[in-house]
Order: sequence, then structure tokens, then C-alpha cells
Amino acid sequence: MEGMKELLLNGAMAHAKISDIAMALMGLFAFSAIVQRLTNKGPMMWPIMGIIPTLFFHVHRIYDWTTEVLISCGGTFTYRGMWMGGAHGSMTVDPSNIEYMLKTRFSNFPKGWYYRERFSDLLGDGIFNADDAIWKEQRRVATLEMHSSRFINYSAKTIQDLVHNKLLKLIEKLAKSNDRINLQEVFLRFTFDNICTAAFGVDPGCLALHLPRVPFAKAFEEATELTLFRFMVPPFVWKLMKFFNIGSEKRLKEAVRVVHEFAEKTVVDRRVEWRKFGGLDDRSDLLSRLIEAQEGMNDRFSDKFLKDFCISFILAGRDTSSVALSWFFWLLHTHTHVERQILCEITEIINNMRGVKDMSDVVFGVDELKKMDYLQAALSESLRLYPSVPIDFKEALEDDIFPDGTPVYKGDRVIYSIFSMARCEAIWGKDCMEFKPERWMRDGQFATESQFKYPVFNAGPRLCVGKKFAYMQMKMVAASILLRYSVSVVEGQDVVPKMTTTLYMKNGMLVTFKPRVFPSSNPPVFTA
Repeated sequence: MEGMKELLLNGAMAHAKISDIAMALMGLFAFSAIVQRLTNKGPMMWPIMGIIPTLFFHVHRIYDWTTEVLISCGGTFTYRGMWMGGAHGSMTVDPSNIEYMLKTRFSNFPKGWYYRERFSDLLGDGIFNADDAIWKEQRRVATLEMHSSRFINYSAKTIQDLVHNKLLKLIEKLAKSNDRINLQEVFLRFTFDNICTAAFGVDPGCLALHLPRVPFAKAFEEATELTLFRFMVPPFVWKLMKFFNIGSEKRLKEAVRVVHEFAEKTVVDRRVEWRKFGGLDDRSDLLSRLIEAQEGMNDRFSDKFLKDFCISFILAGRDTSSVALSWFFWLLHTHTHVERQILCEITEIINNMRGVKDMSDVVFGVDELKKMDYLQAALSESLRLYPSVPIDFKEALEDDIFPDGTPVYKGDRVIYSIFSMARCEAIWGKDCMEFKPERWMRDGQFATESQFKYPVFNAGPRLCVGKKFAYMQMKMVAASILLRYSVSVVEGQDVVPKMTTTLYMKNGMLVTFKPRVFPSSNPPVFTA
């Protein structure tokens, strides 16, 4: 009996000690949370878990929440992830910090291993995933070839052909049937065909009238999405899945295999074609120009270099323009005065074109597109509010300090929110939330803004080499559609951003097309 009492007494004392320890830990947890809130202007940093619980609570509106936090704390805050997880850094919208990172101290803020490791299976050492010497060589090559008159003319011709022979014919079919169509899906198909034609000289045929499923296109899309999943889970999770070849990593491996086999075969076939015909003078796509420039030289580009380069080019060009065009038409739906001003500009240009007898004859060339200043302003304003890449980040190689005084430590991942920048009065003024193309116009002409205030196309040495190509593509598509059709967004949709590294619409956007009715004058005349 005495032994039983002693046992119960010891158990009670042990329980009391455990309770005391638990209470002490809870008290320490609460005290740490209170101190953090009093000393840190940024988001809540939880003991042990860091910012992770806070992100979880706001994941359904992550971009808007990030914007609110950045504005409330003056434009920059520091963060840390789970204890012992190695995730730490800062987030900013301050243009001076962004200029410091992307230009002034460019060498100290590369993409970094965190980013490159996750994209390595899909992109290898392609320009979109490279740093240092490998990036510099690809940048040099891309700038030389993409800014050549030959590639510009070829790009314009391929866009023209794709718009008039496929896109407009598909829209004509949809307009006659009065079918609803997911516009984002159509633009994704268009830009994929276009960028593959520009990069590889191969049209995968995604935009055929019956909207087929193309294995290469499907694999590329799946490989991209599954790669992005790696950014959303701890490294030990996806690395373990990769080791055992299970789950998303198994699907990623298969998708990457399909993409790489297509790219490798295209490279090999093009080299065989060069040897067979003694050159590729009749081809102007990027792959052919690179082979033509290097074939026969001792230091010619390897097949892997060409494969990685072109896959990166496709990734950079497919999603960005298609997503930008989708948000552009979404904004026009609620800003009809902007649409009418664009039509005024387009029809004025048509009035000065020769040989135009009816609407079907109108094919915009590079010269006509260059004159579309207001359309470029509207596209730029759309990209300001809904940037195709809403956030980007760099990794600090060494300790540093930003112009606003924020310390940066070696290994920090510094995130800058392009989405949030557009919504900061300190950067864009009190009308920052308005869709206002006029902010880009000076004396009737389009005027650029600082890259670091508007890093939509990146900035500094990594400024997008395809920027001119992207504007030409978007202007060609937008002008050609708006001239012929009124695009109506189906009512009742919840059109919101999807949480990925590209600002997709979460469920796309259903629209209908109605042929535009013009005044009796020919060519048509509009008034603002």
C-alpha cells in the first residue's frame, strides 16, 4: 500500500514538472511573439517556425497581403523561415534597393544555388537558370542574334503568319458558333507555337482549329508546374521523392524526358541539315543562326548548350506574353474608353496604309506596330498592375547593406515584389491603383520609366533581351483582334491571380467574340 502511494506521489510530481515545463515554454513562446511584434515592423515571426505560419494564414491572398505589409513597414522588411532551415533574408519594393541589387552590386546578387538547383533538371545551364561566365556567354549570344535585323524580320513574319493563319481563324470559328473560350488557354497555345517557331524553327501546332493536345507542349507545361512545386515544399521532401522516384518527382522526370528528347532531336537534326546542305541560309530561327555562326569552329556550341539555351528561351517567352495579354483584355473589359482610344490609334494608322480595301487586307508590319504608342502604353500599364512575374529574388554572396539601411547577410534570399510596387503610392502616386495608360504618354508618344521603378522586364545587366520581341508579339495580337472583334468577358467569373511564379489567372478567363461593326467609311474611322 505504501509503495502504491509513493508511486502515485512520484507520478504526480513528474506530471507537475512536465506541466511547469510546458507552461514555461508557452510563456517563452508568447513573450517572444510579443517582443517580435514590438520590435519588428514586418510580418509576424513565430518562435521556431519563423514566417511560415503567417504565410499559411494569408496564402489565399498572398500578393495583396504582401503588398499591405510592405506598405505598412515602409517598403522593406526582414524575415526568417523555420529554425535550422537556413531560410532568411528580406523583402523590398524600394527602387533604390532594387537598383543596388540588380545593377550597382550586381555581382553580389546572382540567382543563386537555391533557385538554380530547383530548375536544374528542366533548364540545365540555360540562360534563365545560369550565373557568372555561363550566363555572360549566353547573354552575349542572345543579344547579338535577337537584335539582328534578320531575326527581327523573321520574328515579325512568323507572328504575322501565326496570327492571321491560325489565331484569327480560330476566333472566327468561335465567333460564328458563339462559343465561350478560355482566353488564357488560347494565348498560352499561341505563344507556345510562336516561341517554338522563333527558337527552334518548329511549329508544334498547338493552335490548330480543333485545339489538339500536343505531347511536347503538355510535357513542357507539366515540367514547369512540377518544378515550381519544389519551391513550395522543404528541400528534404522533394529530394527524398526524387531519390525514390515517386509522386511529383516521378512525373517531373517523365515530363523533362519528353521535353529534352524533343529539344535534343531538333538540335541534332538541324546539325545534320547544315552538313547536308552546306548551310542554313534559308532558316532564321535562333537555333539555326547559332549553328550557322559556330558550325565548323573549334569552340562551337555543344548540343547541350544549344538545347539548354532554347528551352530557357521557350520558358521565358511562353508564359509571360500569354499571361500579359490575358490581363490586358481583362482590364479593357472594364475600361472601354481605353479600348476606344486604342481603336482610334489603330484606324489612324490604317488610314495611312496603302492597298487596304477591306478589313481582311489589314496586316500590321513592324513599321505600323512601332507607331502604336498608346497601345504600347496600355500594355505597359497592364503589365505594371499585373506583372507576368509578380515576384523575383536574388541570393547574397556576401554581407552587404541596402541604401535604405537594411542589412543583408551572406546567404540571404532577397525578394522584390513587382506586383506590390505598382500598388505603392510612394512609387507611382495616389492614382497607383488606376489602370491609366496616359501615365506612359509624353507629348503624344510613349515614354519609358526607370527599369528599377518598373522591373517588369528585369533590370540592369539582366534586362530581358526579348523585350522588343515581346512588345511586337503583344501589339500584333492585340491590334489584330481588337480591329476585328469585340471581346466580352463572361459575367460572374472570379478572375484572380494564381499563386505561382507566373501571374496566371487562377481559372483562366472565359470570353466570347463578336465581330466588330464599323461605320460605313472604309477604312473604318473611330472617334475617342
